[in-house]
Amino acid sequence: MTTKTSSTTMPMFAFFRELRRQLKLSAKRHPMYDQNKFGKIMMYFAGVFWAGYLMFFGSLLAFAMNSSSNMESYHLMNKYLLVFLILDFLLRFMAQPLPTQEMKPYLLLPVKRNRLIDFLLIRSGMSGANTIWLFFFVPFAMLCTIPRYFGFTGIISYIIGVWLLFIFNNYFTLLCRTLMKEKIWWIGLPVVVYGGLVTWLIVGDDSLQRLFMNLGEGYIMTSPWAFLLTIALIVGMWMIDRTVLTGLVHSELTKQADTKKQEKVSEYKIFDKYGEVGEYMRLELKLTFRNKRPKASFNMIGGMVIIFSILLSFTDIYNGAFMSNFIAIYNFSAFGLVSLAQVMSYEGNYIDGLMTRKESVYSLLRAKYYMSVLFSLIPLILTLPAAFTDKVSFLQLFAYLFFVIGFIHFMLFQGVVYCNKSAPLNENMSGRQNSGTAYQQVMSLTSFGLPLAVYFGLSALIGETVTLWILLVMGILFVLTSTWWIKNIYNRFMARRYRNMEGFRDTK
Repeated sequence: MTTKTSSTTMPMFAFFRELRRQLKLSAKRHPMYDQNKFGKIMMYFAGVFWAGYLMFFGSLLAFAMNSSSNMESYHLMNKYLLVFLILDFLLRFMAQPLPTQEMKPYLLLPVKRNRLIDFLLIRSGMSGANTIWLFFFVPFAMLCTIPRYFGFTGIISYIIGVWLLFIFNNYFTLLCRTLMKEKIWWIGLPVVVYGGLVTWLIVGDDSLQRLFMNLGEGYIMTSPWAFLLTIALIVGMWMIDRTVLTGLVHSELTKQADTKKQEKVSEYKIFDKYGEVGEYMRLELKLTFRNKRPKASFNMIGGMVIIFSILLSFTDIYNGAFMSNFIAIYNFSAFGLVSLAQVMSYEGNYIDGLMTRKESVYSLLRAKYYMSVLFSLIPLILTLPAAFTDKVSFLQLFAYLFFVIGFIHFMLFQGVVYCNKSAPLNENMSGRQNSGTAYQQVMSLTSFGLPLAVYFGLSALIGETVTLWILLVMGILFVLTSTWWIKNIYNRFMARRYRNMEGFRDTK
């Protein structure tokens, strides 16, 4: 990039186009480009699957609402737009990574940092994730009663309005996740906002539903007030995001550390009696709680597990068989994913030190497994009230616990063999994004769905109780043989260690 491409001499559009071109070139020249293509193909395949799934339900709901309600189908849909926004928020929160921009190379050039932030926000707003729900709303709008009264123009304006609404939701989710990466207490922001709206929807009058009905009808009729209101909300959230991201990026780039003096730093001496494995267990805890990125991930997942556990135990929101099983599996899988979804990626920053001793990686892998098992006891304790209130059975809890720490962790640990991408320990917004290898991406996506698929599939064939006992026994077998399969993974990793170490060095 030459000085003529600086933000002081180029129009904004041309600058953004040049920056996008350079990012694409950087991705193609990345040492892991060929391996990442497989992961992208799998993501595209998953996207096509979900698009077809949403189109089916959009069409189905249009026919159902046309025939079963005295109210116009589009009015009925607009009443519950809030439900779609909450679902969109939860999906983004769990699956959509934060947008990042490697900014350090541009600091040597006369490029305004604010323009880099603007580019990051534009890229987030134009992301394909903001259009996924259109696969639901487009067939619904075409098959409901909108064409009968408003024609093709009504369909187009309605889709544009809904799309803008999800763009606003994208920026709100970005704000929540960014703040929660810094302080877990910010989890209260979406809880207060969406929790308050849901409470208003359930126990209040119908004014909130009428508001969304009028907003949706305003989209259909191309009313200026509806679009101006939505755009104003987007601009307001954009400015808030811009202010927050600017401060965080400045903090990361200048390496501003927390100046609060810690009176006492725990050395986790309880692990002293476990020798080298205990030493690596201590290292795992220090890595998790003393580095910004893993600590933020742990806190965020912990907050979600606490909220889901409370809702499952003391409310009727997740009383259905599917949701109660999903929440139980999510709780047990979540903490394992924090440390195992990109297993060895953090260690890639100091892999040369680990390789100075022959068996150090083997001890590290055992320590990682033991710590993931210990972390899984946290959701077990949090979910016990749900068992005492008969929302789930004790057999379900222990079956899912052992199936996750046994079979699911066995699958996630296979990523050790192929992991060759290091992840930054403290940079969230200004560092290079690392989504893991293709295998790690696929395993992360399937770690939630596989237990549910096995449970419901076998339950339909042989009954729920027998299925849970099969999951329990299967998980216990993998736990008891963990030393053997960890040794196998270690041997396979060492067989290709030089190839992996080269990748770790290239991606630091």
